[in-house]
Amino acid sequence: MQRTGEVAPEPRLDATARVLELLGDPQHQVPVIQITGTNGKTSTSRMIESLLRAHGLRTGLFTSPHLVHFTERICIDGKPIAHAAVADNWDDIEPFLEIVDAELVSAGKPKITFFEALTILGFACFADAPVDVAVVEVGMGGTWDSTNVANAQIAVLTPVDLDHVGKLGRNIAEIAATKAGIIKPGAIVVSAAQKPEALEQINARAAEVGATVVLQDRDFELTEDIVAVGGQQITVRGRAATYSELYLPFYGDHQAQNAAVAITAVEAFLGDGERPLGEEPLTEGLALATSPGRLQLIGTDPTILVDAAHNPHGARSLRAAIERYFDVDEVALVAGILSDKDAAGIFRELAPIVTTALVTRSSSERSTDVDALAQIALSELPDTLVAPYEELVDALLAAREWADEAPRRMVVVTGSIVLGGEAIEIAADREWKA
Repeated sequence: MQRTGEVAPEPRLDATARVLELLGDPQHQVPVIQITGTNGKTSTSRMIESLLRAHGLRTGLFTSPHLVHFTERICIDGKPIAHAAVADNWDDIEPFLEIVDAELVSAGKPKITFFEALTILGFACFADAPVDVAVVEVGMGGTWDSTNVANAQIAVLTPVDLDHVGKLGRNIAEIAATKAGIIKPGAIVVSAAQKPEALEQINARAAEVGATVVLQDRDFELTEDIVAVGGQQITVRGRAATYSELYLPFYGDHQAQNAAVAITAVEAFLGDGERPLGEEPLTEGLALATSPGRLQLIGTDPTILVDAAHNPHGARSLRAAIERYFDVDEVALVAGILSDKDAAGIFRELAPIVTTALVTRSSSERSTDVDALAQIALSELPDTLVAPYEELVDALLAAREWADEAPRRMVVVTGSIVLGGEAIEIAADREWKA
């Protein structure tokens, strides 16, 4: 935690690769499915992992950031890794981190960063477990993200949109080119439906390295999506078969799209898209999948929903989910947004459903000042009551009180993954019914 944080990644692979080389290259000891994109990475990763586990494989799952506990980032067989296993593996890798730190400093380069060290720890834990397959979510971008030291045989791309423009590119084409960097020679690329400029970059990278692109709405598709209790019922036309009337315990049309991508990725891994998935493990894998902080109910009396939407694309999906899946008349928005995010764009996307907005901040040093965020909210929500709260807990309590005053009201907490995690902790501590 004392190392350079995730918001300031080093655009390099050599430092991570050097430590892993000293460790015997654990990233090459297990097959890897790697996931990138702008939104939906974590949910898609978790669905893929659950489906693989239901098919009898011992799985490793690497995601970021965590919502509540650090160990959420490294899961073995669907559960956060044991604290003792983290400590033991850290003891094993720390001397090698120090060796490479010294080499980097002598060369005038920055030491291993937090995320580089985390990536190394993740691969070491997977090799130690050991697992049959590792599902690895990219931290940021693709080409130079430290997870890209792995030679993933399946590359998964969720929809590409604008985010991290200061680091990944000024437009969708540049961002897509960076994300397409995870595509390795001979890999199978499973891609969600993309904007033309993003798809062009994905196809170009695949052609360059001899990879095969499997594209949503061309090679596979979501053919049915019906609202159901606690989620939705979907039908997916995969490459090997059509899978009908599957229960998905997630809200949001975008989650149904993520499920279609996940199913196709598992088809590709288990049988190169030529062998249908088993009905029982497919049903079980989807039904038992979870994605904390993504349209997650943390209270039901009144209804309180947490979603990690932190850019306009994610906010658009959140709004669509509320409009379709929740029968409410009024929404209180509890929002805290990091300073490097498009707060105006987030509020603009949510404006049609927001009745009142309570702006606050998370514990992150990158959180936008509450008064400044309130001014942005006022400009984008001109007909909405906007109230600032320095503490998230105060904003949540005020929102709950408002929701209790009339029927068909709900509270939505969004704008930051960190904020979502802190809201989940508050709800758990106060034992709100969910």
